[in-house]
Amino acid sequence: MLRERISTETKGAMKAKDSLRLSTLRLISAAIKDRDIAARAGDNAEGVSDDEILSILSKMIKQRRDSVKAYEEAGRLELAEQEQAEIDVISEFLPRMLTDEETEAAIAAAMQKVGASSIRDMGKVMGELKTTHAGQMDFGKVGGQVKARLG
Repeated sequence: MLRERISTETKGAMKAKDSLRLSTLRLISAAIKDRDIAARAGDNAEGVSDDEILSILSKMIKQRRDSVKAYEEAGRLELAEQEQAEIDVISEFLPRMLTDEETEAAIAAAMQKVGASSIRDMGKVMGELKTTHAGQMDFGKVGGQVKARLG
């Protein structure tokens, strides 16, 4: 389970006195706890699932990639490097990214599953891909590929 792995890695970072890794793992834990609290407001007493944790991690990476780009454009390379180091730590908990060929196959399978025939079906295709391949592809890039196939 991802939650247990993150906890174990946090303890390891404490013992190793790896401050960057520790702070990043604590950020991950805090984001998960925030989502747990929101989930408990409903009927989910046990917290978020591994799939939701993958979604949280993917969003954290996207935010940091945006920050890296902004820092690089502003000439703040030390901050860009710190954000990149956080991306590297967070990425350890995500499944392997799909290759271009695997991504194309996943798009084709998702389009077939939802019966996509026009650009109006793009949301259904993207929803299917996010459900089945969370953390395994860059959805910003994939959106353009889906649009090109449907358009």
